[in-house]
Amino acid sequence: MQTMTSPAVQAQPAQDFLPLNGTDYIEFYVGNAKQSAYYYQAAFGFELVAYAGPETGVRDRASYVLQQNKIRFVLTTSLLPDSDITRHVAQHGDGVKVMALWVDDARKSFEETTKRGAKVAFEPYTIEDENGSVTMAGIYTYGETIHTFVERSNYNGPFMPGFVAKTSGVPQGSPVGLQVVDHCVGNVGWGEMNQWVKFYEDVLGFKLLITFDDDDISTEYSALMSKVVSNGNGFVKFPINEPAEGKKKSQIEEYLDFYHSPGVQHMALITNDIRTTVTELRRRGVEFLSVPGTYYDDLLERIGHIDEDLESVKSLNLLVDRDEEGYLLQIFTKPVEDRPTVFFEIIQRKGAKSFGKGNFKALFEAIEREQGLRGNL
Repeated sequence: MQTMTSPAVQAQPAQDFLPLNGTDYIEFYVGNAKQSAYYYQAAFGFELVAYAGPETGVRDRASYVLQQNKIRFVLTTSLLPDSDITRHVAQHGDGVKVMALWVDDARKSFEETTKRGAKVAFEPYTIEDENGSVTMAGIYTYGETIHTFVERSNYNGPFMPGFVAKTSGVPQGSPVGLQVVDHCVGNVGWGEMNQWVKFYEDVLGFKLLITFDDDDISTEYSALMSKVVSNGNGFVKFPINEPAEGKKKSQIEEYLDFYHSPGVQHMALITNDIRTTVTELRRRGVEFLSVPGTYYDDLLERIGHIDEDLESVKSLNLLVDRDEEGYLLQIFTKPVEDRPTVFFEIIQRKGAKSFGKGNFKALFEAIEREQGLRGNL
């Protein structure tokens, strides 16, 4: 049964040993960063803002930094056949390696988390150029994923030292209205969810925000369990999923089969006008999961009044849910690569603080239809 913490997570600066300003960037390890960068510019409206590679003195990799409002992606590919990046892509396919957290003091963040049991990814270090300095440190979370603490208050360059400003002329790459990362969802193995919830509570000082069990997130065929943890000010939220017993293979099992370890399943990106954003994403060829038209037959009876015209919501196949604070609209892309692993959620919050519990069944049935087409259900 779904449970909510009470009172809701609130900022407690004096007691927060790991104050976070938000998500600094999300770094993907990919097979071809130049082509991936083009995709995210042309399809999702990101702007190329910085680059590092052989032309800038980096001999082992190339990285493209893309930005849209407060969302920043880094796409990195290896130039060597035997690097950690090459091995990561061979095992997992294109996937998230780093969820970087924006902090005021990277060294203190590293010390506070490692003394509480975090596994060290890399020790704190500072890099400098004519634009100032950036200090970073890293710890591991589930799978091979890393949290990098980024302290950039003394830097005013395009991204960080080692990168140069870069733009591109992707013709259709104008922004689509994406604003900020709302949450990042991790998939972990059987029986591992509580272990990682405890990790975020004990090591990073997060609080349990909400719990969903297999009664909440299930269909006739499959189920999963999920818990959401959040930092003190609510700027960073991480739902963590694990499989649950069902008649057939769940989406979490399919992800683990193809990613070959726990990892980031999807990122939810905020928009202030989901109808305009999704209309443009569809025009550019982004594919979304779909729900049957019958989902909308009693939508207003279930949800209550919404500001949006129901026919436009239905035509775009948007999902709607309500909680005590308001309502939200959301939609999920199909996987954005050939492996059925990483995808995106587009979400507009009209007051709601929840995660669309009322849409879980319709969403999961849509995912199962796609799994069936792939022969993985």
